[in-house]
Amino acid sequence: MMILLRMFCSALLLLALTAPSVRADDICLGDDEEKAAKAQVAALHKVEKAGSPAELFVAYQAIASNDCIDRYDKNVMGRAKANLPKLGRDLAKAAEAKGILYSSEPVRADGRTSAFRYFETMGEYTEANRVMLKAAQVKSDDLALFKAAWGVDNGRYGPRDPKTGEQKPYVSSPVYRRELQEIASANADRFMKAEERDAQGLSGGAAEVAKASMGSLENLRKAADWMKFLPNGDKAAKIRAEQRGDTVMARPDPMFTQMNAKMYYDFADSAKAKAKAAQLDKKMEASGRAAEKSGEKLESAITQQSETDQKKFKDKKADLEKELGF
Repeated sequence: MMILLRMFCSALLLLALTAPSVRADDICLGDDEEKAAKAQVAALHKVEKAGSPAELFVAYQAIASNDCIDRYDKNVMGRAKANLPKLGRDLAKAAEAKGILYSSEPVRADGRTSAFRYFETMGEYTEANRVMLKAAQVKSDDLALFKAAWGVDNGRYGPRDPKTGEQKPYVSSPVYRRELQEIASANADRFMKAEERDAQGLSGGAAEVAKASMGSLENLRKAADWMKFLPNGDKAAKIRAEQRGDTVMARPDPMFTQMNAKMYYDFADSAKAKAKAAQLDKKMEASGRAAEKSGEKLESAITQQSETDQKKFKDKKADLEKELGF
């Protein structure tokens, strides 16, 4: 009997010593965490009774992402995780029907969240890509939107491996990429055709060349922005820029148009184009020094002429004064 009593007392002592340690090791059992978790649960109950579907999704999402909730209410955590997928899909479909396809903003409780954001938040990346692609096709000339669509996998991860716990980065399908490249290709072609129209002015007078080259380069830069997402990159735009520079340099008035050629070569940025630009820099520097020397000579000639004229004036004045008897 005494042995059993001693064993019971030892167990009680061990429990008393280890219980505070367990609580101390669990960050969810702090006073602040407990207060926050219970407030979140109370807020969910309120939304479940009278909130909108969008408000309910935000509340469920907050519950599901709080690892401390199940310490205080296991039922609410299970309810949130069970209801989120269907609620999210319904809200995404409603947003898509309204044309609210993509927004960079996070999920909102005001009902203005995009279909993409709902799918993305739930990890349904295939559906998120579908509406993102739809948005990119609707606004096919929006480069900022296109870049968002292209970089959609940033921050995405696939399912966690149950054995290792590892999560590999998610990679969108090749079909998704090809669809985006079709948009990029169409825009690049559009700007290259516009550049051809502008380049017709390179055969006009010097003033027309200046105007035409500005428009041409602007379109080449815009085409290059879209080409960067294609397999060959912006090579075609760079090659054409160098060709335009050569066209300008072949004119009979390079003195007045060589700066336009240099802008083309600078954009082309190839080894040959850089060499041509360097030659132009030397040529323009030499022309600048020659012009400076000519200016100095002209200034000297004017000064000498002025001094000669002043001397003649003084001589005539002296003769007149002598003649008048002054």
